[in-house]
Amino acid sequence: MTEFRPVTSKFAAAPQLAPADLALAAAAGFRTIINNRPDGEGPGQPSGAEMRAAAEAAGLAYHALPFQGLPPPALVEATARLLETAEGPILAYCKSGTRSIMAWAMAQTATGAAPDDVLAIAAKAGYDLSGVRGVWKKMIWLGRPLG
Repeated sequence: MTEFRPVTSKFAAAPQLAPADLALAAAAGFRTIINNRPDGEGPGQPSGAEMRAAAEAAGLAYHALPFQGLPPPALVEATARLLETAEGPILAYCKSGTRSIMAWAMAQTATGAAPDDVLAIAAKAGYDLSGVRGVWKKMIWLGRPLG
């Protein structure tokens, strides 16, 4: 079983999940799954279609928002929208959980959260995002600077 890392009461991140993990996620109270990992990125990785089927069988909503590197603006906006509108708690996953926490952090900051607060919350969940501060200062997302 993969570890679900709580970030807030409404959001958690995880490394790659297996289809069987989605029933466990539902039993743990999650209601929505976000897949941030592109299909075919690694050997043995379940496809998005397999994960969607397992999520739906477990009664979970499933959203595919795959990306590599930094999340593009459209993905940050989609993540922010899901964080506001999807039934929670939400569990997002990718290869290690880092992309998922990055998408969450950028969505939080893009919608007005203070970068220091977001970095502290991520750190409490075990993710060190301090290296992105310089990147945030150079980027504009959703019409405003991130940090």
